[in-house]
Amino acid sequence: MVLCMELYCFNSENCVDRHAEEDPDRVAIIWERDEPGDTQFITYSQLLESTSRIANVLKREGVKKGDIVAIYMPASPLLAATMLACARIGAIHSVVFAGFSAEALKSRILDASASVVVTADEAVRGGKTIPLKSIVDEAVGGCQCVQRVLVSQRTGAHVPMTPRDLQLEQAMSEVSDSCAPEPLDSEDPLFMLYTSGSTGKPKGILHTQAGYLLYASITQQYVFDYRPGDVYACVADIGWITGHSYVVYGPLCNGATTVLFESIPTYPDPGRYWEMVERLGVRQFYGAPTALRLLLKAGDHHVHKYDRSSLATLGCVGEPLNDEAWVWYHSVVGEGRCTVVDTWWQTETGGISIAPRPSPDDSTPKPGFPMRPFFGIQPVLVDDQGNELHGPNVSGNLCIRHPWPGMARSIYGDHGRFMDTYYRPYPGLYFSGDGARRDGEGHYQITGRVDDVINVKGHRIGTAELESCLDHDPRVAETAVVGFPHDIHGEGIYGYVILKDGVCESDEEVIKGLRNIVRMQIGGFAVPEILMIVPGLPKTRSGKIMRRILRKIAADRHDELGDVSTLADPSVVEKIVQGHTKRNNN
Repeated sequence: MVLCMELYCFNSENCVDRHAEEDPDRVAIIWERDEPGDTQFITYSQLLESTSRIANVLKREGVKKGDIVAIYMPASPLLAATMLACARIGAIHSVVFAGFSAEALKSRILDASASVVVTADEAVRGGKTIPLKSIVDEAVGGCQCVQRVLVSQRTGAHVPMTPRDLQLEQAMSEVSDSCAPEPLDSEDPLFMLYTSGSTGKPKGILHTQAGYLLYASITQQYVFDYRPGDVYACVADIGWITGHSYVVYGPLCNGATTVLFESIPTYPDPGRYWEMVERLGVRQFYGAPTALRLLLKAGDHHVHKYDRSSLATLGCVGEPLNDEAWVWYHSVVGEGRCTVVDTWWQTETGGISIAPRPSPDDSTPKPGFPMRPFFGIQPVLVDDQGNELHGPNVSGNLCIRHPWPGMARSIYGDHGRFMDTYYRPYPGLYFSGDGARRDGEGHYQITGRVDDVINVKGHRIGTAELESCLDHDPRVAETAVVGFPHDIHGEGIYGYVILKDGVCESDEEVIKGLRNIVRMQIGGFAVPEILMIVPGLPKTRSGKIMRRILRKIAADRHDELGDVSTLADPSVVEKIVQGHTKRNNN
């Protein structure tokens, strides 16, 4: 006789119910709203009630296990509760960052065939309001799959309501505050999250129940040295995987007090993060390189004016952190005593894969190195032919050999693309799309996307290496390097450079100095043919530099830039194009 046991998973219960039962008044979420000091504290019992009521509203509206709910909301406790409510009834949530255009939202709703959209009247970021409901109205006008739009109140602004729309708080008041969690298999889908693809078509990365939650929980605990009673602040937006794993699921599964940050790092001034750290007593802080470089540029006085003695761990995620920013983060923000954990992972990995902690000792991490694979992660470096590169001091394509709990299971609706992208390039391995170097001590450094390697005169040069070199100049705030077609060399090097405030030298003097730095630190072959001073870089709302756009500009293919409305500042693209065109005409 064969005995078969199904493994049931209750993600909502693991993140809320058990903590509400054990300590109902423990603070689950500190909502750091847009204005400094405008803070709300949500206990685990309050989060359980909100989650249960939203779950009952969704069920009343016909949402059942396996259905997809699109969420387009501001960073708020109701957003976290809506995610947990979907998990509670077995619905799949698809969170779309509340800053994307109507067209971008529409494409994601249609791809997922979402029947319900949850939104708000408006969002508030950096002192400005974003008309979420109007954007949703425009998006769902072409989405016949959408049967209901639930609208929460963030600002109380008057918004048009149609028979399709329902006021969320009113609906919550009409249903029970108790909702039994749906028994789910460990491999049932939990959520899908869209990430940009190399083809320009977004990919709906699909994560499942048990493995994802386990991985988010254990990485949050060990990488950040989280301890009961700590105030933990990941300032990423929930619309990205970092927010899913390290604002919501990981911390809440561990029973932590997690900070939910609604604002931006420079509002009302560049000291916002550190004022919050002092006021809330934050012990672990997790931010993005692009924000750190922006704050570095603003000056140390914005940091020094606040007490940061509560801090113990400073995390970083998004793209490689250059040496200058790492040293500033460690010595200025962390006063030389905090551990800097520069982490590497992806939407597809579900959680942190390489990080300096946990470690066998308390030695200072290396600047620019994620360093060590997390438990169960076995990195493999291979060359372009798939041959494994053994030993120290080698560089290659970064892969992972064995499965791990948090790994994505598919691309929604296109499993063939999932296999082609991640598993067929190097059979038997997961291919990250990133390049990496393993140094003499066996520690890993990310060299950038493999498609960001430039081949000049037969030399393969990683853009991350060039950017790190340029960033060493004290006049430079941030750089982005791409390749462009070159009649003689095959590819040329094009560098976009943002200067710090207060630089007195002319652009020509700065560019001459930068070329000399590259010549001395890397070699003459790596000196960029073109260096252009720019006011900003095209970035996603999560801070990722859109090098695809920079490559198109460098190649004079301005008509192929595509939709730039989803960028944090779309106007910067036109300014760069104008500068590039002016340079070509001179």
